[in-house]
Amino acid sequence: MENKKEKTTIVLFSGDYDKAMAAFIIANGAAAYDHEVTIFATFWGLNAFRKEQPILVKKGWLEKMFGWMMPRGAEKLSLSKMNFMGMGPKMIKHVMKKHNALTLPQLMEMAQEQGVKLVACTMTMDLLGLQKEELIDGLEYAGVAAYLGDATDAKVNLFI
Repeated sequence: MENKKEKTTIVLFSGDYDKAMAAFIIANGAAAYDHEVTIFATFWGLNAFRKEQPILVKKGWLEKMFGWMMPRGAEKLSLSKMNFMGMGPKMIKHVMKKHNALTLPQLMEMAQEQGVKLVACTMTMDLLGLQKEELIDGLEYAGVAAYLGDATDAKVNLFI
């Protein structure tokens, strides 16, 4: 009898720092329990995967506006509650540092080291004008059908 791994999938829809943190904490926990884990980032969740530095790529006017208005990378995400014009994220990051908690970029790196599959939604990339060059390394690119393929066999499916 084949010993099949448990599967966990997470749709990261939110571009909020605290929600992205929760997604990666759960993903790392599931990976530590030897689950096959997929994080499918779509819409605002893709902002966590953006590189912090601007990347020069050819875009239309509307795509440039989306790029300018969206946060660039995990460290630039706002909080879902108590953002206070950027003061909230600074406060939570200070508290996390004080308690030696891992940052979102560290959790993302740990997830990659543990083999968590990070998938960028190609439809959303097209809609928002994001290109592969603008996103972090180590991602897979796929549409909703690929996510559904992973989610169909998973016992845990989360939408964050």
